[in-house]
Amino acid sequence: MPAVTADTLTLPRLPGLPDDDTNWRPVDQIVTAHRQLEGEGFVVRRPFPGTSLALADPFLLLDQMGAVEYAPGEAKGTPWHPHRGFETVTYMIDGAFEHEDTTGGGGLITDGATQWMTAGSGLQHIEKPPERLVVSGGLFHGVQLWVNLPAAKKWTPPRYQDIEAKDVVLLSNADGSSLIRVIAGELDGHAGPGVTHTPITYLHATVAPGSRLTLPWPRDFNALVYVLSGQGYAGKDEQPFDEGQLAVFGPGDALLIRAADKQPSSAPKGWEVLILGGLPIREPVARHGPFVMNTREEIVQAVQDYNAGKMGTIPAEKVPHRTSADDDVSQSDD
Repeated sequence: MPAVTADTLTLPRLPGLPDDDTNWRPVDQIVTAHRQLEGEGFVVRRPFPGTSLALADPFLLLDQMGAVEYAPGEAKGTPWHPHRGFETVTYMIDGAFEHEDTTGGGGLITDGATQWMTAGSGLQHIEKPPERLVVSGGLFHGVQLWVNLPAAKKWTPPRYQDIEAKDVVLLSNADGSSLIRVIAGELDGHAGPGVTHTPITYLHATVAPGSRLTLPWPRDFNALVYVLSGQGYAGKDEQPFDEGQLAVFGPGDALLIRAADKQPSSAPKGWEVLILGGLPIREPVARHGPFVMNTREEIVQAVQDYNAGKMGTIPAEKVPHRTSADDDVSQSDD
């Protein structure tokens, strides 16, 4: 896993939290991600939305892509498609992914980099593996998170942020056993590089076998921990949760998780987890495929605007064959 690594003994450290005097967040729910096909036929693991967890306000969707070792010719992406009303955050852990959108944003995401696309008032984009990965095959592992926008910001102009691996803020826990990568938001006064419209914190942590990770957490944020690889425990009562599972925490001031003493071969450097939290928007959500608004009328308008060409123009040399506009906007999520 070549996402950013470092010697944890040289990094700034988070303060230790006392067991007895800390208001630990309890575990409300453990959700197992379901598998489904997306784009041109690649498999994702999706803990939400689903039957167990419909929405994790302000988050709309979390997809784990891989980890998978592609044979030559197997790697797939998505066709051009529109978005309106939210942000997509694509974090690449292994391999590479290319983005391009109709505002001119995009580029190559690889090995610890993140691309943050604010769809806002609307655009079209495409996500695909680079040609070299298609031809030769190779390891591919990434995560895409959808972050909702409040009604007042759904019409903000599209924006693109390219967060390189070197920009990520690196921390360690009190005993130096965990590496914490701050991609966006703030952790104990350490701010990540991602600029957010909706207040959130987005972390990737590697926890050594048998080690605890304790984190102060904003009381008004929700708290989610998703296991990318390995095995561990959530909360003070140590509920087990493993690769492809999400722990949803209740109210409190701090998070506590622990890596299992022995880790599988899929987690050679330790237990790999994403840690997410955000300020709930608490507004109505109207959702249809690639559009997330507040009312049905706004969804109808989004479809009409897309069909009228108001969400950007695909460069002529890159226009794909299309059967109908309805086919494009009926995609379930990506």
